[in-house]
Amino acid sequence: MAQFVRNLVEKAPALVNAAVTYSKPRLATFWHYARIELVPPTPAEVPIAIQSLKKIIHKAQTGSFKQLTVKEAMLNGLVATEVWMWFYIGEIIGKRSIVGYDV
Repeated sequence: MAQFVRNLVEKAPALVNAAVTYSKPRLATFWHYARIELVPPTPAEVPIAIQSLKKIIHKAQTGSFKQLTVKEAMLNGLVATEVWMWFYIGEIIGKRSIVGYDV
């Protein structure tokens, strides 16, 4: 057991350096995209989103959604799934539990 701990202590700096070397470019890429993608919408983007929503509702009412390409339909489905999942994540955070409410 003592030899294991000694080996671990000897190899720890090399492992930490390898982890830092591996993580730095990936974290830089993550922060680059996080600053762009995770920014709340600006007031100028709200009317654009409302127009987009109106267009989707109009397509649903007229049935023109049947003329979507497979790529567009898949993209719309992924966006709807993302919104749905964020709703559930918010519910889990609000409940502070995955299963149910504490009554």
